[in-house]
Amino acid sequence: MKVTFYGTRGSIPTPGENTVKYGGNTACVLIVADNKKLILDAGTGIKKLGEELISNNDPVTIILSHNHWDHIQGFPFFVPAYQKNRQINIYSAPTNPVEHNAIIEQMNMSTFPLSFKDLSADIKIIPFKNKFENMIINGFSISSIHINHPNGGFAYKICHNNKAVAYVTDNEVYSKDNLNTDFTEWIDFLRDVDFLIHDAQYTDLEMPLKLGWGHSSIDQAVKLAKAAKVKVLVLYSHAPERTDTELDKIIKDMQFKELQIIASQEGITHNI
Repeated sequence: MKVTFYGTRGSIPTPGENTVKYGGNTACVLIVADNKKLILDAGTGIKKLGEELISNNDPVTIILSHNHWDHIQGFPFFVPAYQKNRQINIYSAPTNPVEHNAIIEQMNMSTFPLSFKDLSADIKIIPFKNKFENMIINGFSISSIHINHPNGGFAYKICHNNKAVAYVTDNEVYSKDNLNTDFTEWIDFLRDVDFLIHDAQYTDLEMPLKLGWGHSSIDQAVKLAKAAKVKVLVLYSHAPERTDTELDKIIKDMQFKELQIIASQEGITHNI
């Protein structure tokens, strides 16, 4: 599998001189294996990805972790959605309240100048209602688990050819207010994963003021990755105010023999 980051930032896009290296676009990740593509989330990073996809007419598969704006806000700018004869399947996670059509309802002529009916592609919304194991989607074997985040959503484990990538964005590991999955359950779900992409929005110093917001500290993500014996931990959903310099220092200071730690970086592809 090849994993490419198109959006790494949490909450809000943050362009500027301090985010050039790691990126300022919101959540979007592309996984490719055997010429099959899987898009995770549709934050602003999906715009550039869409520009790269317009030269072919392959079906598009998008899987959403949840419906908060930084995970769907790029879709109105996703060029394949405007292409005739293009098939786009969007899988939506269960949330509270249930809003499976949120990604297209944001185009309501009040907040965007076009509506869903202006899109030329054949777009289908396929709702996930319950967590699942080993569902085959576009050639990938995918399992899900509930994230600890306000209004809920899913994390995913994507397997192909004996390799596993986990996508756990917007998850508060030790949540009290939004506990859907406890630490032991996370360990079981993530055990021996090759490449764990996990929310690491805050530092331990910042965390006390952010409890209940549905995000983890960097140290919490590391603790979980170690407990699950993950091979590579990828820090994801960087705080809007987190600079390239700060991320460089965090990565430099957090290296362990038993766990490789990297920060998700826009435009970088990893071979798994």
